[in-house]
Amino acid sequence: MSLISEFPALPGFYQLLFLHIEPISTVMPAVMAWSFPGAAWFHHELIPDGTPVPASLTDPRTTMAIWQLGNCYLLLGLISTFVFRAVRDALQDNPVAQERILGASFTALALADVTHILWSFIGLPHELKYDFARWNPMTHGNITFVVFLLSMRLAWFTGIGRKRYYYGQPQSQRAVSANAKKTS
Repeated sequence: MSLISEFPALPGFYQLLFLHIEPISTVMPAVMAWSFPGAAWFHHELIPDGTPVPASLTDPRTTMAIWQLGNCYLLLGLISTFVFRAVRDALQDNPVAQERILGASFTALALADVTHILWSFIGLPHELKYDFARWNPMTHGNITFVVFLLSMRLAWFTGIGRKRYYYGQPQSQRAVSANAKKTS
C-alpha cells in the first residue's frame, strides 16, 4: 500500500500534509511537554529569551496547564489522523461528502489557526515581534508553521492543485452530485 492512497477530496500534497505531517507536528509537542524535554522546557521555549531552561517549574498550576496544552495538541493530531482516514475509507466513492466533512473540519481548524497565530504573536515581547531571526523553533512552529497550514487550508478551499466537488460549485451542481451518489 502506498503512502498516498485514493482520497479524491484530499489529493497529493494536501493528503501528505493533512493526513501525515500535521498530525505528527501536533502529536510531537504533546509528547515533548509530557515527557522529554518536559513541561519546564516547553514553558520556557514559548518565548525565546536566551536564558537557560530551568530544571523544573515551581508552580504546579503552570505544569498542569502545559500538560493540558499537550493534551490539546494530541487531540488535534488524533482528529486529523483518525477522522480524516475514516472519511477517506467510509466515503471512498463520495467525494462530495468527503469534501463537505473535510471543509467543516478545515473551517474549524482555520479559525483556530487564526487565533493561535494572533495570540502567539500578541504574547511575544515587543522587541521580538518582528525580529524573526531571534525566534526559536517553538515560536516558528506556533506562528510560521501555522501560517503555512492556514495558507494550505485556504488553498484547499479555493481548489488550488485539486478538483473541487462541493466548495466553489454552483448550488445546482452540488445537488446533482449528491443525488447521483444516492442513486448509484
